[in-house]
Amino acid sequence: MIPKPNPENSKRKNVCRRSGPVAGVRIIAGRFRGRRLRYSGDPRTRPMKDRVREALFSILGPKIEGKYAVDLFAGTGALGLEAVSRGASGALFLESHRPTAALLRQNILQLGVQDCCQVLIADTFIWFRRGPDLPSTPWLVFCSPPYEFYRTRRKEMLELIGGLLQRAPPESLLVVEADGRFDPQLLPDPDQWDIRYYRPTVLAIWHKSHTSEAGVET
Repeated sequence: MIPKPNPENSKRKNVCRRSGPVAGVRIIAGRFRGRRLRYSGDPRTRPMKDRVREALFSILGPKIEGKYAVDLFAGTGALGLEAVSRGASGALFLESHRPTAALLRQNILQLGVQDCCQVLIADTFIWFRRGPDLPSTPWLVFCSPPYEFYRTRRKEMLELIGGLLQRAPPESLLVVEADGRFDPQLLPDPDQWDIRYYRPTVLAIWHKSHTSEAGVET
């Protein structure tokens, strides 16, 4: 007699298949070109798509070199590590989800850049309100939160972005990633942003180069 399959066993097998890190995020260019980053597959992490990341870094080009990368809501760390691969002097990664932060540390170790990269397990909003201690050299800030934050935590998001604009040293770059539900006109000094659309992703890029009348360098 053939035993009937147990649904609970099937569920356990499916969980086991999903539990391990999966390859799927790679460094696109620079000294670590082609290297794979560990990624759990957790949808909360949502790495930026390769085609969008490639377009973004093509836009940034040589401006990356020598800047200190700050990867907010870091996830796999793909943005900050791509920047380091392309010549950034170092990187700070903020990630509040401990298992994801653990994988991020593994990514840093496997690339051998632990001397210039730091991971903080922290809430980005709280970290910024406390006044982060960052280098006085130009920053390259990646702000790539869960898209829902632009709806559920809009005020905090706009305060975070505005505060970064004010505190960043001259020649800093700020990259904001959202989707089509976010109106870029809500950003501080909206006319100063370079807006790019890669449906459904929206990228807003800001370069701090001179002092505006409002006292915010743009």
